[in-house]
Amino acid sequence: MIEYRYTKDFDERQIEELFKSVSWFSGNFPKKLKQALHNSSSVISAWDGKKLIGLIRGLDDGIWQATIDCLLVNPQYQGIGVASSLLKRLLAGYKEFLYVDVVPDEKKNVEFYLKHGFELMLEGTPLQIKGTSWE
Repeated sequence: MIEYRYTKDFDERQIEELFKSVSWFSGNFPKKLKQALHNSSSVISAWDGKKLIGLIRGLDDGIWQATIDCLLVNPQYQGIGVASSLLKRLLAGYKEFLYVDVVPDEKKNVEFYLKHGFELMLEGTPLQIKGTSWE
């Protein structure tokens, strides 16, 4: 049985294993990930016993706009509704906000968000600058 927790307390090994299970580069920086999760507005995690199997993180200003920064589920647990459950729980906490944005890192994930009520923006394009690009 999958348990969902509203916590920001993880050990670095758990975070590293989850992020590396989906081949995210950020998994190489568990100490930074732990700090980032602790500093996040909202974090909801999915657990199978003591194993961290999924996580969603939201960043927000408290009233106006929220951004879903990451949603990941260990591949061994994909396809059984864990991602949908995490997303629904996060969105419930943001129901009074005017906007909730997401910029999926992979185009293959767009359909998942469309299925959950998100719409493609008619105007606008996501942009990004990486850590040392502005030096």
